[in-house]
Amino acid sequence: MNATRREFLHRSAAGLALAGYAGTGARRLRADPLGLPIGCQTFPVRDALSQDFDGTLKRLAGLGYRFIEMCSPPGYLHAGYGAFVNMKAAEMRQRIEDAGLGCVSCHYQFQELKDHLDERIAFAQELRLKQMVVATFGVGAKAPLSDWARAADELNRLGEGTQKAGIQLGFHNHDFEFREIDGVLIYDKLMETLDPKLIRMQFQVAVVRLGYQAATYLRKYPNRFLSMHLADWSGAEGKFVPVGAGVVDWKDLFAAAKTGGIANYFVEMEMDALKPSYTYLHALSV
Repeated sequence: MNATRREFLHRSAAGLALAGYAGTGARRLRADPLGLPIGCQTFPVRDALSQDFDGTLKRLAGLGYRFIEMCSPPGYLHAGYGAFVNMKAAEMRQRIEDAGLGCVSCHYQFQELKDHLDERIAFAQELRLKQMVVATFGVGAKAPLSDWARAADELNRLGEGTQKAGIQLGFHNHDFEFREIDGVLIYDKLMETLDPKLIRMQFQVAVVRLGYQAATYLRKYPNRFLSMHLADWSGAEGKFVPVGAGVVDWKDLFAAAKTGGIANYFVEMEMDALKPSYTYLHALSV
């Protein structure tokens, strides 16, 4: 092959995610759940990234992670990503890749996509994203179920725009969607309203602390999912713990992930929990 390493990385999302795997690294990959390299969400380490972007990226790569999920700097301007608001997407991509990582997914605020969809798509294309994920709707706590359905309809329209650009739009749940209104679970209403051709879901496994198992929904809604955020929960300690140290049945979850259609997953934990989480996942046989 005469293709350069960078051309190979850019050829596909899969190629990007496999950056850094070669030789014995290929054998390492097969140990990871679903045969996918392990990723992490940058939100818990955003302060470290703001202080030392390149150094923190290299640290994540050194822990074993092969790709990251970013958050939109303009959308998260006041939530820890302000340091990157003037960074060009091409520069961001270059520095991520120079650290030995890939980036195929990014979080966005619902309102910023409604207000600046074309601009955000252009940034995503330059960053060479394959996924743009909306992190909840911001619907009020006392809003009726019809407000949630209306927001889902709006997201469908946004999904039409990203689909034309060759980017999959996703929706990321928080705790808000796992409560009932008039006897209906909000999450189920969203799944009923969202167009599966346009929107795929990113499941927040952390809702296990509310009593909801990710595997239940991955099986209930086959092929409706895009990715997962991983965290574990200790009921005895009443806090989040590294992946594998809590109550989540990870073997069952990843078995269900095959039905759900999961394409990638991101550990979403503080820096001190990232290493033990990676170690557990890397050794997990499903």
